[in-house]
This record gives sequence, structure tokens and C-alpha cells, in this order.
Amino acid sequence: MTKMTHAARVELTNEVRKRYCAAAGAEKRKILDEFIAVTGYHHKSAIRALNAEPITKKRQTRARPSLYDEAVQAALIVLWEASDRVCGKRRRALLPILLPALERNGHLHLLAPMRQMILAMSASTIDRLLRVPRSATHLKKRRRAMPEARRRVPVRTFADWNEPPPGSMEMDCVAHCGDANRGSYVNSLVLTDIASGWTEAAPLVVRESGLLVETLERVRLGLPFALRALDVDNGSEFVNESLINYCLSHGIELTRSRPYRKNDQAWIEQKYGAVVRKLLGYRRFQGIVAAQAITRLYGTSRLFVNFFQPSFKLAEKHREGAHVSKRYHPPQTPCERLLQAESLPDAAKAKLREVASALDPLKLLEEIRAVQAHLAMLADGETPPSVMAEPPDLSAFISGLSSAWRAGEIRPTFSVDAKPRYLRSLQAVAHERSKNVAAKAVVTQPVAPTPPAMTAEKTPERPQLIYAEPGTPAFHALTMVWPLVCRRLEGFPNITSTQLFEELCIQFPGRFHAWQVRRLMKRVKVWRQDARARGVVIGRLKQRRVSTKPRGRGPGPQRFVDHWPEMLQCLEERPDLTAAEFLTEFQARYPGFYRASHLRTLRRRVQVWRRQAIQRLISKMKDHTQDVGSGATA
Repeated sequence: MTKMTHAARVELTNEVRKRYCAAAGAEKRKILDEFIAVTGYHHKSAIRALNAEPITKKRQTRARPSLYDEAVQAALIVLWEASDRVCGKRRRALLPILLPALERNGHLHLLAPMRQMILAMSASTIDRLLRVPRSATHLKKRRRAMPEARRRVPVRTFADWNEPPPGSMEMDCVAHCGDANRGSYVNSLVLTDIASGWTEAAPLVVRESGLLVETLERVRLGLPFALRALDVDNGSEFVNESLINYCLSHGIELTRSRPYRKNDQAWIEQKYGAVVRKLLGYRRFQGIVAAQAITRLYGTSRLFVNFFQPSFKLAEKHREGAHVSKRYHPPQTPCERLLQAESLPDAAKAKLREVASALDPLKLLEEIRAVQAHLAMLADGETPPSVMAEPPDLSAFISGLSSAWRAGEIRPTFSVDAKPRYLRSLQAVAHERSKNVAAKAVVTQPVAPTPPAMTAEKTPERPQLIYAEPGTPAFHALTMVWPLVCRRLEGFPNITSTQLFEELCIQFPGRFHAWQVRRLMKRVKVWRQDARARGVVIGRLKQRRVSTKPRGRGPGPQRFVDHWPEMLQCLEERPDLTAAEFLTEFQARYPGFYRASHLRTLRRRVQVWRRQAIQRLISKMKDHTQDVGSGATA
């Protein structure tokens, strides 16, 4: 039998009391027996509870006044700084030595009652009074609670694989967001086998757990071996209930790496540059059309990479002091390693040999270059042809291979503007050298080569903050308006920090963010401590009233109903804007109508809209895939 809580008993008593008082005789006895059986009360206790007056108002408790004022806290801060900020237990043992030394040298003068009070403090009381200055100087972040899904997935390090058989893979996502990590863009789901190096990749229109599981299922069915183990990072797109339930239902061992330890997934990290970035570069790809082209690119590249791209595999490593020596196995393709694996069935090996004998590497490479050119046009905003036609022969492509190296980088997806800054300079130098070599081969007279530094495009400087001051960029907005805040506090010292921040947002629209209210609270708290030390009388701040209503968030007023159609139009036109930017914009449009406390509600609304937009995009892509499949079947 489940034990009832006190709140449940009170609620049940209030409901049964009406029937009990209205009944008489045998009916009252029956109600009393039922009440005793449910609550477990004694007979007399149940009668007293049902005959008592109903509890309509919660007892209001008084807060105990503090024994230590601002003067005691200021003296403790001086002692804390003089002891080089030691902990409370060490400071408690140091007070009988440190306090007389400071008084003897004229650094501190305390009255007798305050001196006895400080010497009688416990270590926990000292730490509690110094919580604010300690938190301001404490650099270590608080540990967050680990989510339930992450606790269910065990950790696997780099050294825990121990030469596994084919089927143990690492998985991660590569973002194709270009220079701006905002909005919806295509992500590449990449898997690589630890034993053989077999690599699979598939595009994701958006990074969503349900779509990721569906893509993983399609990849798993196309693998030449059974998927036994899967190692992922700590991202929420991987460590969630959807992927955990999928791995449990298919008998796949799911593990995760340690946070901020990239070397735990060294095999998949190596494939980012060797496969994904080599094929797609650093451009931004978004939408269903780009995802379909990337699907075709990965369908061709998986055959070229796994059957015609040898890779090294570490055999052993020795360390002698600072010198590390490594020895590698001879380079082999992933297909060759799978054919040599003893755990792979003979039927799978025969199928691999059949596929390998029917492949043409130049035809695969030509198709890869064609799809890369198609993706480059999409990334540049051009309109590529709707259908990429198959070339009748490879004569033109083969004839251009002997001279393609003169043009520098021949991959269409590799753009100088889309690369990181450290790669742009190298690309500019290589391109300039190739032009100089071609000019020397054509022109008989010698031409002085242009220095590479003159051709490299100058990187624009980072713009400075509008309200920033030299050396203090974190307090730039509050520093400019702090004199106004001080004058406001001098006139109304009991005004809350939230009211002050709302007044500043209305007076200066677009300058402040919602997270700056906590910084303003800390500054106002320090100002009040200094004001009390100066003798300014500050009354008791407004406390929360005790309400008879049940706790919890009610429906509340529908704040965004009037302007929600206008907000939806802005979301359709600019889907990359955040909820904070929307709130700032509408605060400027309608002054005094929206406050910083409305950000949480607006963020939930925007999150629901984005989730619905993603579902519409996924359903649209599924419908298109079904149409293409039915057309191919016909």
C-alpha cells in the first residue's frame, strides 16, 4: 500500500468533511470507516480531523533577524583579504593570531562587542557571510547535474577498444554551416569502422534525433558487416532516448566519449578532413535540394573511398622520454582489410569481391566532380540544372586529368572564401604560383612574379563594440548608464533591480540583453552595502506575499496574441533570429508593452515554431523520397 503524503491527507479530509458533517447515524459511521481505511488514522484522530475547522490559510512564519550587520561583514572581508583568502576552517584557526596582529599595527580597530562576535564565529558562519565576495572571485564553474540519458550510456576511452572485430564504429556529425553557425543547415552523419576503416556518410537536413535514427537505420542496412558497437560524443542529438532505445532493440552496444576529449574518437576525427571536408569543403549547404545532391555524392564517394583509397593503421607505439616512435601496417583499403578479417562471413566477402570487380574508379571520380560542381552552384546562390545528366563517355574528363594540376585545387567545392583563414593564405599562394608557372611556360621573356603577400586578400578587422570601454568589455552597457542608475537609487533606494532593468530597456531599446539583469543585481547589491555603510537608511525590500492559491504556473495573460501574426511573418522572413533578438525588436516597436521577463515565454513559442517547421521539412523530404522511389520502380 502506498503511503499518503500530508498534503494528500489534508485535501482528502477537506473533501470528506462536507459529507461527514451532513450525514447522520449509520451513514456517518460508514464514512468514518472508509476514511480510516484510506488514511490510516486512529479512530479518535479521524474524528478530530473531520470535526475540526478547515485549514484555509497557511501559517506565516517570521524570518529570524540576522545577528551580523554590514560592519561585521566588512571587517570579515578585511580579515579574509589579509589571510590571502584561505578557507573558513583555516581562517577560523587564524583569527586569534591575525586579529591582534592587525590591531597591534593599527590596520584594524574594532569595538569590544564586535571583536568578541568575530572571534566566536564558526567556520560555516564565516563562509556564509563571505559567500558574495567569494563567488565574485571564484573562477571554477559549478558542476551541472548530468542528464538521465547520459547516465545510461557508459564512457569508452581511446584505449578501451582492444582491437575489435569489424562492426565496432564511431559516429559523429559534421556541420556544413559555412561562416555563420545559425539557422537550419545540412549536417553530415559520418560513421567509421575501427578495425577496417570502412567509412559511411549520409546528410541530415536538420540535426534532429528522430531523423538521425532513420538515417542510421538506412546506413546500417547497407553495411557489409553487422553493426555491433557504436561510440558517439556527448551531444544531445546522440545521447537521447531515441538512439538508446534503437540500440537496445537491435543489440548494439552504445557508448560515449569523455567530454572535451577529442582523442577518444580519434578514428572519426581523422575522417573529417580526409573524407568530408575533402569532398564538401567549408561552404554552407541548406535545404532539401542540397541534401539530395549530397546524398548522391556520398553514394558515389563511399565506393571510391572504401575500395580505392588506402589508409595507414597504427601497429605499435613506443615512448622514450619525450620521443615517440610509431610503426604502421602497410597501407590497405578498407575493402582489403575486410577480406582479410576472419570474423566476416564468406558470403559477405564474395559480395565485396563482386562489387569491387565491377567498379570503375575514373567513372566514380568523374561523378564526384560533377556533383561537387552542382553543390558549388547551390552554395553560390546560382540556379543549377534540375537534373544532373549522365555523361556519355569519360574522354573529356580523362583528357583533362593530365593538366588539371596546373589550376591549383580542382575540387569545385573548395572555395577560397569558404575556407578558414589559415587555409585561405595557403590557397592564395598555391594559386599565384600556378599562374606564374603557366605564364613562364607561354611567355618567352621573363616576367617578375608577383609576391604572394600582395595577392592575398586582406582579412577585415573585427568590429569594435559600440558601447565598449578599453579593458572592460563585459560591463560596457551598464557602465554607460550606471550614473543614471545611481541617481535613481538615491531617490528610491527600495526599488528592485528588475524594475530598474525594465526602465533601462524602455529608455534605451536594443542596448541590453536579458542575461544582464543578474549583473545589474550584483551591482545594485554592492551599492546598497556601501550606502548602508555611509548611513543611508534603506527600508525592508518588498518580499513575496504568501498566497492561498496552489503553487505552479497558471495560464496567465496571453501577452503575444496581439502581435503573434506579425512575429510569425518575421520568423518566416528571418528564421535565423533568436528569441532575444525578437524581443528586443518588438520592445523597440511597442515601447512599454514587453518586458525582459517575457523572454522565457517567447523562447518557448519560437522553439515550438522551429520544431513544427522542422517536422514540415522532414515530411516534405519523405514525400519527395517516396515520389522518387515510386518513379524509379515504375
